Amino acid sequence: VQLQASGGGLVQAGGSLRLSCAASGRIFSSYIVGWFRQAPGNEREVVSAIRWSGLNTAYADSVKGRFTISRDNARNTVYLQMNSLKPEDTAVYYCAILGGSYVWGMYSNARAYEYWGQGTQVTVSS
Repeated sequence: VQLQASGGGLVQAGGSLRLSCAASGRIFSSYIVGWFRQAPGNEREVVSAIRWSGLNTAYADSVKGRFTISRDNARNTVYLQMNSLKPEDTAVYYCAILGGSYVWGMYSNARAYEYWGQGTQVTVSS
């Protein structure tokens, strides 16, 4: 499985961006896709997750109501729509896949995820 993240950029506070995570390879409906972010000096944190089937989604409290995760099976792509962006959302954003048949949840342990995209920088100016 390979992941390609894209869509980052520079945006003013209150603006929007849509991140994409294009996946290739054999992906099962049970897999969980997580979006993580890492700001300088901080640990990598999960902000949202979705079951590849699309039946389950979850968000961190810090982004709930502002971010929306979705997937397009035809394009093998998971999106993270980010609205009402804040300077504290500034980070490198990564998508990752947790393979296997895990009970649904937004797993925060980055080490558990087997496959990672290369990261895309999101910068929100005040």
